[in-house]
Amino acid sequence: MKTSNRLVTTFQSKPSLLSLYITAGFPKLPDTAVLLKELQKANIDFVEVGLPFSDSLMDGPTIQHSHQVALENGMTLEVLMEQLDSVRSEISYPLVLMGALNPIVQFGVERFCERCHQVGIDGVLIPDLTLSEYQKNFKTLYQKYHLAPIFMVTPRTSEARLLEIDAEGSGFLYVMSSSSTTGAANKTLSDSKAYLERIQALPLRNPKAIGFNISTREEVEFAHRYGQGAIVGSAFIRKLQQTDASKAVEDFVKELRLN
Repeated sequence: MKTSNRLVTTFQSKPSLLSLYITAGFPKLPDTAVLLKELQKANIDFVEVGLPFSDSLMDGPTIQHSHQVALENGMTLEVLMEQLDSVRSEISYPLVLMGALNPIVQFGVERFCERCHQVGIDGVLIPDLTLSEYQKNFKTLYQKYHLAPIFMVTPRTSEARLLEIDAEGSGFLYVMSSSSTTGAANKTLSDSKAYLERIQALPLRNPKAIGFNISTREEVEFAHRYGQGAIVGSAFIRKLQQTDASKAVEDFVKELRLN
């Protein structure tokens, strides 16, 4: 089965989707598998698994700290692939792997794509991968290994560029609610209303998922006015800092879910 089908089917099957971001290997190294299984029980719609990196510029302090802890725990791309391989048969929702370009290049681009396919990754989001670099060195491999290319757009993305990105991507378009880092305390979704309305009016091929600065049910509801998916990251990482991983999921998802 083509792994990208899970993303496509999920976005086709429900009008409003909820996704959580987790940092692989956080709070403890084995917690990747624990969290993925608990999220299955909580009926999450899809999950972004973040590969920790020492120089994650787009992330705010909460996720940066989780990356540091995960790296200290011993998380690497190879360890993550082994963890995903061990748990994939127990989870049915789509998985999106999110990571910086540098460790993927160090791992080997084709080796990375092949391993993603083997362990059941459905889509890949590399925030610092340019469209031209994707077209030159990744596109053929993504197609070979049935990986959906996920791209991000921001309020600074021009309409022409946004349409170009949408034409190359698949699965969904990740719409950053702002150009700030993740979890920015001084930003609210309502500040992005005009920008989100502008994107909503465009003839896009892909469904949209809204991310950055979403932490409450009200913000999830707001995101669903402009996109099919709502992605929560920093707020869930903070929850994991306070509560055992196996106990954090159910209550958090219940707090956010609208349907």
